[in-house]
Amino acid sequence: MAARTASSGRTASRAAPKSAAIPQLSWHQVRPAPIILVSGTEVFLAERAIRQLRDFLKLEDPNLEISDVQADSYAPGELLTMASPSLFGEPRLIRVSSVEKCSDTFLAEALDYLQNPAEDTYVVLRHGGGVRGKKLLDTIRSGVGGGIEVVCAELKKDSDRHDFASAEFKSAGKRVTPSALRSLVAAFSGDLAELSAACQQLIADVGAEVTETTVDRYYGGRVEANAFKVADAAIAGHQGEALVILRHALSSGADPVPVVAAFAMKIRTMAKLCGVRGGSGQLASQFGLAPWQVERAQRDLRNWSDEGLARCVVALAETDAAVKGAERDPVFALERLIGVIARRGES
Repeated sequence: MAARTASSGRTASRAAPKSAAIPQLSWHQVRPAPIILVSGTEVFLAERAIRQLRDFLKLEDPNLEISDVQADSYAPGELLTMASPSLFGEPRLIRVSSVEKCSDTFLAEALDYLQNPAEDTYVVLRHGGGVRGKKLLDTIRSGVGGGIEVVCAELKKDSDRHDFASAEFKSAGKRVTPSALRSLVAAFSGDLAELSAACQQLIADVGAEVTETTVDRYYGGRVEANAFKVADAAIAGHQGEALVILRHALSSGADPVPVVAAFAMKIRTMAKLCGVRGGSGQLASQFGLAPWQVERAQRDLRNWSDEGLARCVVALAETDAAVKGAERDPVFALERLIGVIARRGES
């Protein structure tokens, strides 16, 4: 798989164990291998790396079999069963989560599996940090099993987040000015997932070039006054808090249109997942979402009724038209939407 950018390479080398005998890669360099250890505390990058690997393997063979295993609630023999050849010999991708909380049974069977990995099978082991499972990690890093390690360390420095955002625009072929990048990173310094979502929204909405003026129009240049914070507060039922954040955002120069867009992104994801059961990995694949988006929407859906969500979808469409000229007072329309959503669509 081709690397999207070289900017994150130093993160992998900085976080990787010096004694490792296997390739140490950044999230964007993930590639097929019998064993893929995805380590590090940055959940968003780990999920994206795993999703990127899945997409690559599906492109190589649409008949790819995908299975998910929870290492902390592992059933004896589960890994070997999933790795066993199928009737038609399709390649298999086995995604193992919570390895940092793995059971003794999983640990023993995973160590045995490393001695003789199955053919045409790719086992992804997600380890979020800590000492549990260290023997397994050390064995993989020694070269047993022919694996690789994808290091997803937290991007703590603004320079790392700047490089990440720059790569998002570069991969989409979108020009962005240095001042726009600085403003965007400052506006989303606390959440890499939100920074990525903001980049994708600008990529989708804006023409040839993203400028600082564009970023300020969408996000107001402040963490506590951005569109996603308004939406999060309202969806959580905190109407007063959402209105305070909204007014702060508007006074900082934010425009009602991107605030409605933030609501639309979240409400539509909730609508997709309403009444649907399954794990985050499975549902993410089914609906074309990232696992973190599924988990967030599932949390947001608690205490919502189907009827209330439907009313919010209608109110969202009306507000979208209102802020784009259908009504004289877009701010009032937006405040009205916040009230509907904070009440979860109930009168």
